[in-house]
Amino acid sequence: MDAVIVTGGSSGLGAAVVDAVTKAGGRPLVIDRQAPADGVEWIECDLADTRAAEAATRELIERAGGSLDGVVTAAGFDVPGALRDVPGDVWDRIVMVDLLATAAVIRAALPALEASHGGVVTISSTLGIKAVSDATAYCAAKFGVVGFTRALAAELAGTVGVTLVIPGGMRTKFFDERDERYKPGPDAVLNDPANVADAILFALRQPAGSAVRELVIAAERESSYP
Repeated sequence: MDAVIVTGGSSGLGAAVVDAVTKAGGRPLVIDRQAPADGVEWIECDLADTRAAEAATRELIERAGGSLDGVVTAAGFDVPGALRDVPGDVWDRIVMVDLLATAAVIRAALPALEASHGGVVTISSTLGIKAVSDATAYCAAKFGVVGFTRALAAELAGTVGVTLVIPGGMRTKFFDERDERYKPGPDAVLNDPANVADAILFALRQPAGSAVRELVIAAERESSYP
C-alpha cells in the first residue's frame, strides 16, 4: 500500500485511519480544515465546497506522483435537532460534507484509482440504515452514502474496489459540542475508532479479484444496531 487519501484525517476515525495507514507502511494524504498529526501531508480545505474538494484531491494525487492506492471518506459531522430548529444553512452543510463531498473526492480520484486498481472506502453510519428523531440531515446524508456506495460498487466492478463501512458510535470528539440531551449517556458503550480503522485497512488490502462490499462495525452492545 502506498498513497491513501483520507478526508477528515485530523481527528476521530480519520486520524485513526491515518495511523493505521502509516503503521502499514503507507502514505496518508489528508484533506481537512485542521492540521493532522505532525509529518502527515495535507491540504486545508472546507469539504462543503465540493469543487475545492475536487481540486484538493487532484493536487494531493499530483504530489504523490500521480499514483493513488486508496480513498477513505471519513469526514463527517452532525448538529442534531428538530428539523424546524436546525438553521437551513447548517442542515445543508451537514449533507454537503457528509454526502456531497464524499462523491466529489471520489470523482476526482477515479482516474488514478482506475490506473492502480485501487480501493474506495466510504463511511456511513448505523444511522444510515436506521433512522432516529432529530437527525434528519445526518440520516439523509448517511442513507445517501449507502445508496451512493452501492451504486458505485456496481458501476466500478472490476476496476476499483468499493467498500461501504457502517460504524456504530465511537469514542471520538464527534459528540463533544452537542447539547447534553444528544450526548451518549454515562452507560453508553462506544467502539474504539482504531478497530474501525483496522477493518478499513482490511478492505483496502483485498487482492485483485476480491472485494469486501459492506462492513458493519460496532461495539457489541451498540444501541443503534440492528
